[in-house]
Amino acid sequence: MTVVRIKDLGSHSQQTVVIRGWVVTTRSSGKIAFLVQRDGSGEVQAVFLKKDVPQEVWERFQSLTQETSVEVTGVVRPDDRAPGGYELTATGLTVLGTSEDYPLTPKEHGTTFLFQNRHLWLRNRRQVAIAKVRHEVVQALRDFFYDHDFVLVDTPILTGAIGEEAGNLFATEYFDLGQAYLAQTGQLYGEAAAAALGKIYCFGPTFRAEKSKTRRHLTEFWMLEPEVAFNDSDDNMRLQEEMVTDVVKRVLERCREELEQLERNLEPLRAVDLPFPRVSYTEAVELLRGLGSDIEWGRDLGGDDETLLAQQYDRPVMVYNYPKGIKAFYMKVNPEDPRTVLCNDMLAPEGYGEIIGGSQREDDYDTLLERINAQGLDPESYRWYLDLRRYGTFVHAGFGLGIERFVAWICGMPHIRESIAFPRQIHRLYP
Repeated sequence: MTVVRIKDLGSHSQQTVVIRGWVVTTRSSGKIAFLVQRDGSGEVQAVFLKKDVPQEVWERFQSLTQETSVEVTGVVRPDDRAPGGYELTATGLTVLGTSEDYPLTPKEHGTTFLFQNRHLWLRNRRQVAIAKVRHEVVQALRDFFYDHDFVLVDTPILTGAIGEEAGNLFATEYFDLGQAYLAQTGQLYGEAAAAALGKIYCFGPTFRAEKSKTRRHLTEFWMLEPEVAFNDSDDNMRLQEEMVTDVVKRVLERCREELEQLERNLEPLRAVDLPFPRVSYTEAVELLRGLGSDIEWGRDLGGDDETLLAQQYDRPVMVYNYPKGIKAFYMKVNPEDPRTVLCNDMLAPEGYGEIIGGSQREDDYDTLLERINAQGLDPESYRWYLDLRRYGTFVHAGFGLGIERFVAWICGMPHIRESIAFPRQIHRLYP
């Protein structure tokens, strides 16, 4: 007997097939019974006619409970009323694994309960839809960079060099070599790889020990970080908007069913097109103050400021050239205004805030060493990083895209924690 996935039923019309999956719901009226089954690729309804199936199959159906794993045999029938356009006229049923007292019933559950049972909540239709959108986003990003001749470089998770702020590191003892840190970014290593390969990206988990409880933060998240030799800040922003536009259009094309399941308003996503508006930090401060914000020049944009600013545009907006004092040591000082650095943040619409942070990197040895010392960092830990400026220094730029924030925006989710299978937050390490 042919075992098929539910999404492939259309190519087996009028054939007898086997579906393996889990029970979503059952109902029976005495002479006819219905089983909705899922297998990860979709859902299908199997119809059992008491007069046409063996007695043991009918009795077996009566014992089914939510999330029992089953094998259903039946004939594939076209049905315009069915979610996928097909249903199964069942002829056989085998129980593969029982499910007693499944804790996630169709009733409403609180957030704490759901995350304590995250390993089971992942089976929920909404969570499946989010996972499939995330999968498409990641694949679209990989394809974008492959098509643009980038090389994937895997960077260390354990590192001795701080990439961002020293105060939000996870530290561990590393044999006889002292402390190592869970990487905040793969960027510094990406810069070294760009000198070898020209155009690279790294993609992996990153860690920030920030004691933040906002809907935009996780302590462990995945970040995609391209680095391009001979790109300046303008080139960097152009690459960002091309990438985001490409990915959003692909998700709209390939994940329509999932976005409908999430009840996502598609209009803000359809508006994403080139070019994105660009606003300098100084212009942004003036605009925000005119809109009622109390922000002053030199302060970083807070979440409310980012939301207010993004509301003025119908697509992501680039804010560029922030003050030097609030940005990382590796950013290139702006020669036209030394108070600022050549960098940008991309702010998503609808209150999702920063989804990309990027910059042109400081390529001058003396200036970089001065910035390292000014921030109280150990120059010896960055000797290899400084070497990149001693041996053939070059203009280069890159950025980091946080996958979870990006997915949360595309899916229209109120909180970032649903955009990864097992979120890590300051109060959550289980499961």
